[in-house]
Amino acid sequence: MLPLLILLAFLAVPALEIFVLILVGGAIGVWPVIGLLAAETVLGAWLVRREGRRAFGALHDTVRTGVLQDRELGDAALVMAGGMLLLFPGFVTDAVGLVLVLPFTRPLVRRALSAFAARRLRAAEERAATVFPPGPGAGFDPFGRGPGPERVETPPGPVVRGEVIREDDDTASRA
Repeated sequence: MLPLLILLAFLAVPALEIFVLILVGGAIGVWPVIGLLAAETVLGAWLVRREGRRAFGALHDTVRTGVLQDRELGDAALVMAGGMLLLFPGFVTDAVGLVLVLPFTRPLVRRALSAFAARRLRAAEERAATVFPPGPGAGFDPFGRGPGPERVETPPGPVVRGEVIREDDDTASRA
């Protein structure tokens, strides 16, 4: 479903941009539309530079302190996506890009995307639980770490005894 939506977006967004450009051009003229698009590009570049510095500075401080918070990472991603949209000529992509870049609308978008991602994750977990139902061996760790204080020294089932031969010093150890 998602690849179909992406394909439709790639087809619909340019058509919508052309439609809006024709409507605005018919209302105010061609040269004012070109001037408005140039002004939006300059304003968008300045805004992305300013907000990008803030977002990436906060992300750098978060990584430097060792505590990664989702707000800084989300802000950096939204500023980058908004900046990319501001680079495309057109009023619709500029409007969406500004919503992603502006500091007072970005938290709303971040929360909405976070809620959407949480819903998708829960749905994926439910689908995975129907495909891979938890059984008697669920949670087995092949490295010997049990789920609690008890440890599993050997995995359940047959143990194959063997010999490890190291070519570098021709020593053999028995397993």
